[in-house]
Amino acid sequence: MTERELQAYLRAQYPVENAACEWKEFKQLKNAVSGQQGEDIVSYISALANMEGGQLLLGVEDGTHRVVGIQNFHDYTLENISARLVGNCRNLDSENLRVESFTTSDTGRTVWVVHIPKHKPRLPVYAHNKAWQRLGDSLIQMRPERLDAILSEPIETIDWTAQLVSGATVADLDPEALTKAREKFAEHRVSTPIHVEIASWDDLTFLEKAKLAVNGSLTRAALLLLGQASAAHYLSPNPVQITWKLEAEERAYEHFAPPFFLATTQLLQRIRNLKFKLFPRNQLLAVEVQKYDTRVILEALHNCLAHQDYTRNERVLVTEKVDRLIFENAGGFIDGSPLDYFPGNKTPRCYRNPWLAQAMVQLGMIDTMGYGIHTMAITQRQRFFPLPDYEKSTADKVTLEIFGHSIDENYSMLLLEKKDLGFDTVIMLDRVQKKLPISDAAATDLRRKKLIEGRKPAYFVSAHVAATTGTQATYTRNIGIQKAKQKQFVLDHLSQFGTTSREKLDELLTDMLPAGLTPQQKRNRITNLLTDMRARDRSIVCEGKGPAARWRLV
Repeated sequence: MTERELQAYLRAQYPVENAACEWKEFKQLKNAVSGQQGEDIVSYISALANMEGGQLLLGVEDGTHRVVGIQNFHDYTLENISARLVGNCRNLDSENLRVESFTTSDTGRTVWVVHIPKHKPRLPVYAHNKAWQRLGDSLIQMRPERLDAILSEPIETIDWTAQLVSGATVADLDPEALTKAREKFAEHRVSTPIHVEIASWDDLTFLEKAKLAVNGSLTRAALLLLGQASAAHYLSPNPVQITWKLEAEERAYEHFAPPFFLATTQLLQRIRNLKFKLFPRNQLLAVEVQKYDTRVILEALHNCLAHQDYTRNERVLVTEKVDRLIFENAGGFIDGSPLDYFPGNKTPRCYRNPWLAQAMVQLGMIDTMGYGIHTMAITQRQRFFPLPDYEKSTADKVTLEIFGHSIDENYSMLLLEKKDLGFDTVIMLDRVQKKLPISDAAATDLRRKKLIEGRKPAYFVSAHVAATTGTQATYTRNIGIQKAKQKQFVLDHLSQFGTTSREKLDELLTDMLPAGLTPQQKRNRITNLLTDMRARDRSIVCEGKGPAARWRLV
């Protein structure tokens, strides 16, 4: 259609701007999709989705409705724009988001109409970690009364885990899992009057008390936690699996079937857990920490089981990389955002699987007060490592990354040397080291405390950490200490994985080098480090030449 015909069509379809429709010029998409918060495209999408949904017209002049067209698409295309919008709008319904394109036949101008679905029940849509709403012609951060209205919306759901399983009996449960479940149940009730009775209960009585059976019939929760692997057919078509996958120099995987009450510990034993050495500037001796904390791994894994959306018929996935563990379960975060639970003062108001959650509480696997995420965050902080990261989660999947190494040396040194840092400060510093956005108020506070440098949005943890800890005299010496840490990292890796290519060593060491170096400068640094370890320390050797060369311990 011609430009005039397109303008007439758009005016007929979307005659006025209101809570369900916005006309925006946005001729340049480079900084318009996710740029100035409250003024960019993702902010408008959040505002429209947080009401009843609607349309956002791009390439149309506000007020006159004149077609100006999108003149610079940057690297956005009709094929990738939906994924980019979903990636920047937490809780946005990806299945019902749609972008419609119109190009005029006479002037070649392109208009995009973004069809935005209404938010899902109790799930506000966030952009820049804020929920937005429209107020007149402007956008504002969502007012408390509107947020409360969304969070209190009714949800009609059926608890998949509470359903009774026809034909399943106690004989379908794993004897070892049943015995250990009884022991754990009794262990958590030592000080209660019923403790003396537990040993005399028959199996069905115990299962009913533990919220795993109802009126003599087993629930799906019972088969998940205590069922034999051979009884998984009762839960078909659900795969009933936790999959562990190793992605490193060598590759491996293993599927774990019920009973999940035992399987989580079996999976834990597959994870390679070395010790790391940290070198504080104000101490002579190194501090040793495990790569991962056992409680953090189990807490993350049990949370995946408790919050999995079993109606999607997906497995829980645990991916072990060289530097981190990634936990994935089906279904978005159901009450608020993960960051809400970091301080430890938010209690969830609902669960996706209340029956399973209650049973896991009875067996000591989780709590239902929201302390799990807080516990993981505190443990990582005490180990001087990055905090748990949920940034890759979507409306359909929760993704948790647990780091087993330092990202930024200055961040780790701060935690090691200033143990009195407030937890809110630690959370913001963690976001800075991960290159995630922080509010202007947080940035001002961190800059006032001389904890960050740089300009928005490229903040970084201050290189003058030594000055904040009174250890200026050791700051220069720390350059040598950092080199010692890098050497130890190489030795630990070669000890665990055997021979390794130069390409893999570059990949592992690059993040440990100053961010200001160019790629070539970083490669030169690594070359010098490996040469030093081979020629002077004589701790490693290189066999072969070129791309086929392999490094190993002496």
